[in-house]
Amino acid sequence: MLFRSVGILGPTGAGKSTIANLLCRYYDVTGGQVLIDGIDVKDYDLQYLRRNVGITMQEAFLFSDTVEGNIAFGNIDASFEDVEKAAELARVKEFIGDLTDGYDTIVGERGVGLSGGQKQRIALARLFLADPKIMILDDTTSAVDNDTEKKIRESIAKKSGGHTTFIISHRVSSFENADVILVIQNGSITQSGSHEELMAQDGYYRQVWEEQSGENYGTK
Repeated sequence: MLFRSVGILGPTGAGKSTIANLLCRYYDVTGGQVLIDGIDVKDYDLQYLRRNVGITMQEAFLFSDTVEGNIAFGNIDASFEDVEKAAELARVKEFIGDLTDGYDTIVGERGVGLSGGQKQRIALARLFLADPKIMILDDTTSAVDNDTEKKIRESIAKKSGGHTTFIISHRVSSFENADVILVIQNGSITQSGSHEELMAQDGYYRQVWEEQSGENYGTK
């Protein structure tokens, strides 16, 4: 079965981000293989691989540049209109007017002067504009409020068409549009399935859902 959107849930240290790093070849496996389209990632040209596998992380990295320059980094030929479209999808436009010089505002190295949520949204806009075939979102909405996260989820679902998307998160709500959800514990996949399938099991996924929703599933 072909899955376009894959959610990955698990406790801290379970190995969620390790999966993302292996896909991008930030380091290589010591055993087994990581395959994309049936081809070992080691057999791809590294520049080609990095161009087609894009990632944003919880600790968003920004350059000492303008907001526009940071968004356009992954696609230097993009027009300003394209930058604005990506910014709108990532909900950057919601705070851009509060910055001194709008898109021309210089942000310090690593985004000094911006909140964690603002940095995450700029990094997400960069990913949207780069438009890689595989998008990996590693806890990229952890610093935004619930309302903004919901809007970003809608944008991710819209942008995921024609892409493969991995959504790594501690929030069960992030997997609303996922085709399949993987639960990682102690470096292993302990559960997999849709939201409905995992909720029917007495496992980690259901436990986290109950804790985060504040509701006791099945009592209504």
